[in-house]
Amino acid sequence: MPEQSTRPLYLAANWKMHKTIAEAAAFVDTLLPRIAATRHDVVLCPQFLALAEVVERSRGSAVRVAAQNMHEADWGAFTGEVSAPMLIEVGVEAVLLGHSERRRHFGETDEALARKAPAALAAGLEPILCVGESEEARDAGQTEGVLERQLQADLAAVDSTDLSRVVVAYEPIWAIGTGRTATPEQAEEAIAFIRDVLRQMGATADRARILYGGSVKPANAAELLGRPEIDGALVGGASLDPEEFAAIVGAAG
Repeated sequence: MPEQSTRPLYLAANWKMHKTIAEAAAFVDTLLPRIAATRHDVVLCPQFLALAEVVERSRGSAVRVAAQNMHEADWGAFTGEVSAPMLIEVGVEAVLLGHSERRRHFGETDEALARKAPAALAAGLEPILCVGESEEARDAGQTEGVLERQLQADLAAVDSTDLSRVVVAYEPIWAIGTGRTATPEQAEEAIAFIRDVLRQMGATADRARILYGGSVKPANAAELLGRPEIDGALVGGASLDPEEFAAIVGAAG
């Protein structure tokens, strides 16, 4: 397996439904000086109304911007949805797909994600596909079965030559917003399994970046990010504070 340094670390901040446009602008202004020397990929995922503001304030920096969701169609009678061309128009470069909260609260299915992932790639957006098991599945020894099923279903329509362009975020549902965190060993084991599945699907798996997401904080970031298989973090609650998120970026080295 290649050393981790061959895959630049990827640190994404999922703000969920937080921050007004003004608050998002203030966050970026505080964050940028603190991460100016980073050599890693830093991605902010604001709510839709703040996307353009965050893009504008991040120009010329290490920060890229991702949306938290998108519809697979370019346009149409889909009230409340946003399409890839609309996101690209304001400078968005990536999009979260399949976050556990989207699956749980809004009924997002693997079938829908199988349409969204290739649509994002075709439009030039980088998909950040979230996969992960529930506490019940982990306790039942079904973690690998859940991960394999989600990956194969969600990426079914993605050509094997494009699989390594998909960033995968492993987010064990039992470790999101609970204060619990998978141990570095548990996280790395799951991520290594995800890489094996991608390889079996035809991906150049050593090029794919696979993140850990689940109560990542400054206190545990260095240990998690120091694992060779873990290529970065999808950060939730700790990403709402620019000082905390900067500390996580700094922990990446």
